Amino acid sequence: MPRIRHWHDLIFYRPDLGVRYSHIDALFGDHAIDWDLIEKHWQDLLRTGISIREGRLSSVTLLRRLGNHSRKNRLYKAFRELGRVIRTITLLRFLSEPELRQQITAITNRVEAFHGFAAWLMFGGKLIGHNDPVHQERVVKFNELVANCAIYSTALDITDAANALAAEGHPVDPDDLATITPYITRTIRRFGDWVLNLTPPEGEPVTRLDLEPRALFPTGTVRHGPPTPFFGKPHRPASGST
Repeated sequence: MPRIRHWHDLIFYRPDLGVRYSHIDALFGDHAIDWDLIEKHWQDLLRTGISIREGRLSSVTLLRRLGNHSRKNRLYKAFRELGRVIRTITLLRFLSEPELRQQITAITNRVEAFHGFAAWLMFGGKLIGHNDPVHQERVVKFNELVANCAIYSTALDITDAANALAAEGHPVDPDDLATITPYITRTIRRFGDWVLNLTPPEGEPVTRLDLEPRALFPTGTVRHGPPTPFFGKPHRPASGST
């Protein structure tokens, strides 16, 4: 569910003009949902949704057809009316459920952090200087692939460090560990050597956190030392490849 900005400026639509509420009526204006319009074009709405799900119609093409120039389009009006219903319900839930607000904020912050990290890795600036949709999609996917590889490599380094502390008998507080982010940039040589290495890694990386002292690793069996930069000569061929 998206985080809706400036929601206090949005219109809450009544299910019917005659409906009034005891405590939240001030949130609603003099606008009601046109249920007849939604019912009339319900089959068209379902057909469009199924076409997108099955890959027969891209969401980009649909949005282009339902742009601001399509105010008189019957499908545009039906989608707009259905959107008003969903948005009103979402805003009411957002106001009445503190847990939902926390969940939306946490997930949105996580997504924005990833996008910020991916934008930092983007070569040649944040803008894609090409109008070809296929080229734009390829650039976005490759950028996210590199970002995920870097995040994975950093997460493995954090796992190694935490397991090493636990193996040496040092207590590792999960609350402290939760403050460590995998979106670290200072260890990445963004403009280093890009090497395509298709050789599988020799051993499986350790992805399990075991914070009980010496429960998983005996002392001296965990790799020590500073992590190798992501680009150049990575210590893990899989996570260092592009």
